Amino acid sequence: MATVKISLSFISLSPSSSSSSSSSSSTQSKLSPSFIPNAAPSAKLAKLRFNGKSLTAKPMVHRASRTSGITCSASSSPTTLPSALLFDCDGVLVDTEKDGHRISFNDTFKERELGVTWDVELYGELLKIGGGKERMTAYFNKVGWPDKAPKDEAERKEFIAGLHKQKTEIFMVLIEKKLLPLRPGVAKLVDQALTNGVKVAVCSTSNEKAVSAIVSCLLGPERAEKIKIFAGDVVPKKKPDPAIYNLAAETLGVDPSKCVVVEDSGIGLAAAKAAGMTCIVTKSGYTADEDFENADAIFDCIGDPPEERFDLAFCGSLLQKQFVS
Repeated sequence: MATVKISLSFISLSPSSSSSSSSSSSTQSKLSPSFIPNAAPSAKLAKLRFNGKSLTAKPMVHRASRTSGITCSASSSPTTLPSALLFDCDGVLVDTEKDGHRISFNDTFKERELGVTWDVELYGELLKIGGGKERMTAYFNKVGWPDKAPKDEAERKEFIAGLHKQKTEIFMVLIEKKLLPLRPGVAKLVDQALTNGVKVAVCSTSNEKAVSAIVSCLLGPERAEKIKIFAGDVVPKKKPDPAIYNLAAETLGVDPSKCVVVEDSGIGLAAAKAAGMTCIVTKSGYTADEDFENADAIFDCIGDPPEERFDLAFCGSLLQKQFVS
């Protein structure tokens, strides 16, 4: 069995008698396991088969030095293309969580004088819950509701909705000021898809206004006009439930098996695979130490030339029959 190790600067092929696997010990949770209602299970490295050979895509630790890059591509002119390319937003388009959403939540808590602060480690645990309103609700249910919160359940929902609206407004200011940049390779891959007639959409648990702001401000209005957004409460259940990807396929009029999803988290991967879609993981700040079961490929980012990790041709190659996950 050959193991393909993908790093910033090289590809190495080395024979192995058994499947390569990796495991990492996550930071000890501040919360009990029961606090995470929809946490994704631990996972193994993605496996592919190509021309009868088993391959394992494994990204190396990001290197500080900048050297010649690599491209994972089946061909310069792929014969197979996805019908749709679906991106998660936070952590995929922009690494927003630690210095974007987390800061916005904390600023909201401070302005409301709730006496709550989510530090970096705690927020990493909270990200295992899809959706900001769901995240706050689960947190307060676990540690206790603030004194200023209402006692009635229906009123608490309104309270949470108000917090989330305020948090979204603070977050949008960060995006509009372009304080959080696109991740490497995002614009390139979007352009390749649009140029080749591949439908592009963003599927996120985040608020629709926040996602639209990211797409419009950072990808630009011309691209934004061609990108469909599915976000927020557009579906009743959020990731890891596949509802948002099912809705995207139905709305775009495409076969889920011909869609390629780019995700960065375990819950996103679970949602994409449950919808019957091919999924590439590009690890982000909070997911760098996660393992991903059933991913079709794993990279540290999409990457721009000369440090490109993969392109549209590679996305198409994952759909070809000779690749069996």
